[in-house]
Amino acid sequence: MFKFTGKVLSLSAAALFASTVISSADSLDDLVKAAKAEGQLTTIALPHDWCGYGAVIEGFKAKYPGITINELNPDAGSGDEVEAIKANKDNKGPQAPDVIDVGLSFGPTAKKDGLLMPYKVSTWDSIPDSAKDADGAWYGDYYGVLAFEVNKDLVKESPTDWADLQKPEFANSVALAGDPRASNQAIQAVYAAGLSGGAAAGEAAGTAGLEYFKKLNAAGNFVPVIGKTATLAQGQTPILVTWDYNALSGRDTLKGNPPVDVIVPKTGVVAGVYVQAISAFAPHPNAAKLWMEYLYSDEGQIGWLKGYCHPIRFNDLAKNGKIPADVLAKLPPAESYASAVFPTLDEQGKAKETITKNWDATVGANVK
Repeated sequence: MFKFTGKVLSLSAAALFASTVISSADSLDDLVKAAKAEGQLTTIALPHDWCGYGAVIEGFKAKYPGITINELNPDAGSGDEVEAIKANKDNKGPQAPDVIDVGLSFGPTAKKDGLLMPYKVSTWDSIPDSAKDADGAWYGDYYGVLAFEVNKDLVKESPTDWADLQKPEFANSVALAGDPRASNQAIQAVYAAGLSGGAAAGEAAGTAGLEYFKKLNAAGNFVPVIGKTATLAQGQTPILVTWDYNALSGRDTLKGNPPVDVIVPKTGVVAGVYVQAISAFAPHPNAAKLWMEYLYSDEGQIGWLKGYCHPIRFNDLAKNGKIPADVLAKLPPAESYASAVFPTLDEQGKAKETITKNWDATVGANVK
């Protein structure tokens, strides 16, 4: 069954019902028609080299050619996405996002602020309960672990753990893939650095992570630039702390020029779950729901896996033999993930608050 929660629009954009369940065949057909009538989907913060999103977006376009995808600010962080919803509550124009893809801790806060439209996709039951909101306001989409992406032309001996990054040979070398005052990826990196030093999960690890980056910055090793594959290749950020799937994708993109190492650190291996949600003020709510249906279909989930992200339905797909062997073969060895930790929402929330509020005062590096 397709489970619709929230306002569903007819082809004339008049509300038909607020919450109902109809037969799967009819519901999908109706949703496709309504989405095509809207004719557009506005996304935000989806770089094409992130998690295979370029191919995923093209797959959606090919499946539903009547819908144009308007892509906003591909380099935005999770905080920026939430702010974009807030700033465009009364705006039905092209700057108003229909959907967001944010770090796990941003889902509950956005729901609490009344910014999300509940919707349960047809594959809802195969999403682990621990990775979804019971009301359908947000749901996990994929996860990865933080890793070091290393330019081997400039860094001859790759760091193997967080402590290595403080060595003198890595002066002017280490960057984050986001602003730790707004980007979930960067916040989790600071948190991971804190855990690597033995700090307890939650606020303590956030505080320890800030102290770690304070020392890294004072040593002259930290580069206050939002790192990307391009800055790594150009030598501006020779060592980039980023999600493993971004590092692996970057390695493939560069094709050996320069050669790239992808290192999962020995300690402080933090797994991050991202979540999808629909804006409560989405100008194109049916297109947004159809986008979710595509992302959580087998096709969409495998699309993320091809981009080196572990989709949230990974276990379900594996159990049913739906993952192509060639896709599995390209993933890092399982032992690299043996010590990975999945922070709870409470731990993430406390660490996020500590890091975002105290980065300027503690570290004093204006990342941009």
